[in-house]
Amino acid sequence: MDIVYAAEKPSIAKVLSEHMKREIRPGDIQVHANPDETGSFFIRWRFDRYVMSPNGEVRTNGSELID
Repeated sequence: MDIVYAAEKPSIAKVLSEHMKREIRPGDIQVHANPDETGSFFIRWRFDRYVMSPNGEVRTNGSELID
Protein backbone atom coordinates (compact mmCIF):
# COMPACT_ATOMS: atom_id res chain seq x y z
CA MET A 1 0.00 0.00 0.00
CA ASP A 2 1.26 3.48 -0.90
CA ILE A 3 0.69 6.09 1.76
CA VAL A 4 0.73 9.77 0.94
CA TYR A 5 2.25 11.71 3.82
CA ALA A 6 2.63 15.10 2.17
CA ALA A 7 -0.20 17.44 1.27
CA GLU A 8 1.89 19.61 -1.01
CA LYS A 9 0.38 20.27 -4.43
CA PRO A 10 3.37 18.70 -6.27
CA SER A 11 2.82 15.41 -4.41
CA ILE A 12 -0.92 15.45 -5.04
CA ALA A 13 -0.42 16.39 -8.71
CA LYS A 14 1.93 13.41 -9.08
CA VAL A 15 -0.64 11.00 -7.60
CA LEU A 16 -3.40 12.45 -9.81
CA SER A 17 -1.09 12.24 -12.85
CA GLU A 18 -0.54 8.54 -12.19
CA HIS A 19 -4.30 8.03 -11.79
CA MET A 20 -5.11 9.93 -15.02
CA LYS A 21 -2.14 8.50 -16.95
CA ARG A 22 -1.07 11.98 -18.09
CA GLU A 23 1.02 14.84 -16.73
CA ILE A 24 -0.85 17.25 -14.48
CA ARG A 25 1.06 20.25 -13.17
CA PRO A 26 0.64 21.43 -9.57
CA GLY A 27 -0.53 24.83 -10.81
CA ASP A 28 -3.38 23.17 -12.73
CA ILE A 29 -5.13 21.82 -9.63
CA GLN A 30 -6.89 23.23 -6.61
CA VAL A 31 -6.61 21.25 -3.39
CA HIS A 32 -8.76 21.52 -0.27
CA ALA A 33 -8.76 19.44 2.89
CA ASN A 34 -11.69 17.03 3.18
CA PRO A 35 -13.35 17.59 6.56
CA ASP A 36 -15.18 14.26 6.24
CA GLU A 37 -11.97 12.22 6.42
CA THR A 38 -8.73 13.16 8.15
CA GLY A 39 -5.82 13.18 5.71
CA SER A 40 -8.12 13.15 2.68
CA PHE A 41 -8.24 15.90 0.04
CA PHE A 42 -10.62 17.28 -2.55
CA ILE A 43 -8.84 17.94 -5.84
CA ARG A 44 -10.31 20.12 -8.58
CA TRP A 45 -8.83 19.73 -12.04
CA ARG A 46 -10.50 21.29 -15.06
CA PHE A 47 -14.21 20.53 -14.70
CA ASP A 48 -13.77 17.38 -12.62
CA ARG A 49 -13.44 16.87 -8.91
CA TYR A 50 -11.59 14.00 -7.24
CA VAL A 51 -11.06 12.76 -3.71
CA MET A 52 -7.68 11.45 -2.58
CA SER A 53 -7.73 9.19 0.47
CA PRO A 54 -4.84 9.00 2.94
CA ASN A 55 -3.66 5.76 1.31
CA GLY A 56 -3.18 7.57 -2.03
CA GLU A 57 -6.31 6.18 -3.69
CA VAL A 58 -7.89 8.67 -6.11
CA ARG A 59 -11.51 8.46 -7.20
CA THR A 60 -13.97 10.80 -8.87
CA ASN A 61 -16.33 12.67 -6.64
CA GLY A 62 -19.22 12.69 -9.11
CA SER A 63 -20.37 15.52 -11.31
CA GLU A 64 -21.13 18.75 -9.58
CA LEU A 65 -20.76 22.41 -10.35
CA ILE A 66 -17.98 24.14 -8.43
CA ASP A 67 -17.85 27.94 -8.15
